[in-house]
Amino acid sequence: MKKYRCNIYNLDCANCARQVEDHLNKCDDLKNVVVNFSTSKITYESEEEIPIEEMNRRVKEVEPDSRVSKTVEEEKKEFHVTTLVLGIVLGLLGAFLPVDISLKYILYFGSYTLLLYRTAINAVKLLFKSFTLNENALITISCIGAFLIGEPLEGMMVIALYTIGKLLEERAVANSRKSIADLVNIKEPFANKKDGRNIVKVEVERVEVGDVLVVKKGEKIPTDGIILKGSTTLDTSLLTGESDLMEAGTGDDVLSGSINMGDVVEIEVTNAFKESTVAKILELLEEASDKKAKVETTVSKISKVYTPVIFFLSILVALVLPVVFHVEVRNSIYRALTFLVISCPCAIAISVPLSYFTGLGVASKRGILIKGSNYLDTLSNAKSIIFDKTGTLTTGSFSVSSIAVDSKDYSKSEVIDILVSGESFSNHPIAKSIMKLKSCKIDASKVKNFKELEGKGITFEYENKKILVGNRSLCKCRDICDIHLNIEGKHVASLMIDDGIKPQAKETIGTLKKSGLKTYMFTGDRKEVAMNIGEKLEIDVIKYEMLPSEKYEQFENVSGDGITIFVGDGVNDATVLKRADLGISMGGVGSESAIEASDIVLMSDDLSKITEAIEISKYTKSIIKENLVFAVGTKAIILLLSVFGFANMWAAVFADTGVTLLTILNTLRILKKFKV
Repeated sequence: MKKYRCNIYNLDCANCARQVEDHLNKCDDLKNVVVNFSTSKITYESEEEIPIEEMNRRVKEVEPDSRVSKTVEEEKKEFHVTTLVLGIVLGLLGAFLPVDISLKYILYFGSYTLLLYRTAINAVKLLFKSFTLNENALITISCIGAFLIGEPLEGMMVIALYTIGKLLEERAVANSRKSIADLVNIKEPFANKKDGRNIVKVEVERVEVGDVLVVKKGEKIPTDGIILKGSTTLDTSLLTGESDLMEAGTGDDVLSGSINMGDVVEIEVTNAFKESTVAKILELLEEASDKKAKVETTVSKISKVYTPVIFFLSILVALVLPVVFHVEVRNSIYRALTFLVISCPCAIAISVPLSYFTGLGVASKRGILIKGSNYLDTLSNAKSIIFDKTGTLTTGSFSVSSIAVDSKDYSKSEVIDILVSGESFSNHPIAKSIMKLKSCKIDASKVKNFKELEGKGITFEYENKKILVGNRSLCKCRDICDIHLNIEGKHVASLMIDDGIKPQAKETIGTLKKSGLKTYMFTGDRKEVAMNIGEKLEIDVIKYEMLPSEKYEQFENVSGDGITIFVGDGVNDATVLKRADLGISMGGVGSESAIEASDIVLMSDDLSKITEAIEISKYTKSIIKENLVFAVGTKAIILLLSVFGFANMWAAVFADTGVTLLTILNTLRILKKFKV
């Protein structure tokens, strides 16, 4: 089966999106349908793409006003503000003009017709097509009921306030969608293609491998390529979240989505747009919002039963209050109608997916690609984190940062000759870094009786003198330097080795430990190297000399203690990355293997992004909890108050559209928190 995607417009609320999703999932030729209210998209799996006309027919069976399209369109709403204003004016005239009662009701009828016609028509269409009562039907019943029991003004104000709330809600959702879209606006829609001596503006999708493109100052690079002419500085912050500019010149590879901040350059296209870095990132982000967290799934299940339950309770209120509590029939019906107004779970249904959608967008802006809200949700629940060493905690290369000669009998040059001659017999990474001290050919003929002492260093004879090169234990030295040189039992020199630990590693490990995570390091490297790195970073558990299969086996032991993160470089350890509760790849820019193997991709080689991702996860979940507590609490309170006659329909409208609007605004705090 293949995966397909199309756009959907004019969905009234997140609960409506869920109803469309449930309806489409019942179709035999569609699988795994997701209707995403936050992104206005439908994704589905099928043997072949369903014609757009057929998709429209199926969607309209549930949502008559909605429409499906392959292209991105401006969303159009049929209801106009002028109609709203005219309807309210007629209703107020009917209420306050000193005219005959029949004229009053004519004005009320005109007001109801203008305000309620669209809602009522949608309700009737849906009732006859699928025998379903949705939000439109419940509001229509409530307003007409208020009219019939002699409360025409209140019924008119209910539909007016409801409509105003919906208009504001639509505006808030549109603004939040735009805010997130701006965060991931990394695509350059057009490219300046060289055609002989001319430059032609073409759609980026029409660019082919081998084409030569001209990228001007301030433009995004349309697709991946190599610079043929010119040099410039590139802003890669849209990809990596890092503000530092990168120098690029003739022969350098450049990635789509980078912004040209300097001179005009010409690039030769190496990847068509659909295979480019930007296209893969955008596809990943689109798919991310389709993968639902447990909270979203739970809320969706609750939403399915919430409206029917409230509708049933409203009938009980109308029947039980007059019989048991001797409440006047007209009053009990009014309270039941108030119940109906509160019955749409929009605030609950929209706040959760919109919060995750915002969190994913913020993370992408910070150079953290999270493949689904389920992974964003899981991040904050992690108990353990395992790091691969090479390429993750370290750069994988050692270098000698300083040499201190403590003996007057030897010069620095002579010390280097002795060190390089001896280390030429070793394959240890530190030995290779010492050999870089001398660029000319090494004469190792003076070295005799070479021995490598595991975990300590090496020993050999040089010009008939006994030489020791190694750690403090081997050389019996109190100096805290990494490597020491002893000649004939005397300390001659000390070396400081830059072990290639990434600059953010120690701080990141410390922050993770403070937040309660247990830290591990898995590596295939030797014991002495692994212990040296692990102890410097203060990692809790260090496992060394491991085969890939052993890493997988050891991961199973760790994961028994709770949700476990594995952090690798995206090239090696693919099996563990895929097995992990959360697999995080380092340095993912342009790395296809990193994007495919892991659940989260750090687009820059920056370990501190892990703690930032966890912070985004925790804050997003806190916003979701606030929204749920506020929405459920407010609805529950007003439902109870309406039963006892202390809440009218106006309060019920606030519990519906007012609460929805406030939860949307609260969700936007995620953007403010992370300053994007």
